[in-house]
Amino acid sequence: MPNLKNAKKALRQSEKHAEHNKVAKAEIHSLRVKARKMLDAKNVAEAEKVVKLIGQKLDKAAQKNLIKKNAAARYKSRLMKKVNSLRKA
Repeated sequence: MPNLKNAKKALRQSEKHAEHNKVAKAEIHSLRVKARKMLDAKNVAEAEKVVKLIGQKLDKAAQKNLIKKNAAARYKSRLMKKVNSLRKA
């Protein structure tokens, strides 16, 4: 445990930030799973809405350095690739 007052505050802040980051990452993960299930069920209209929401969440997470910028772009690209392939079929 930290002894100094500022170290105690830093510990409180880091725990708070870690909890917030964990919730945000979990939300993105659950949305990605939901989108994949919709795509497997060939529910394109609903999947497009979820993928759009995921794109916004990923951009926000990358902006706040929660995930890396290229990782967000990769996730978005793969999801859109699947949506577009279903839309054509």
